[in-house]
Amino acid sequence: MAQLASMRNIGKEMERKLKAIGIGSAEELIQTGSKEAFLRLKVRFPQVCLVHLYTLQGAIDGIEYNRLTDAVKRDLKRFSDGLIGT
Repeated sequence: MAQLASMRNIGKEMERKLKAIGIGSAEELIQTGSKEAFLRLKVRFPQVCLVHLYTLQGAIDGIEYNRLTDAVKRDLKRFSDGLIGT
């Protein structure tokens, strides 16, 4: 299994947070998906924001988070905005 920190955008702090929510490898993050992982992070660490969601998706796609397409960013923002108040 590949280490989380071997993925783009995943540093030591994000790796620590992902492990705290039960995601311990790159494969587990890919299988879980960015939205589910973000939801779990938001429950455990309420201060996570939209950039964290972009970071997760970028890691899964193997690209820098700021290279996500506008369509992907819009979809992720809608998802994140839908969590407000939950």
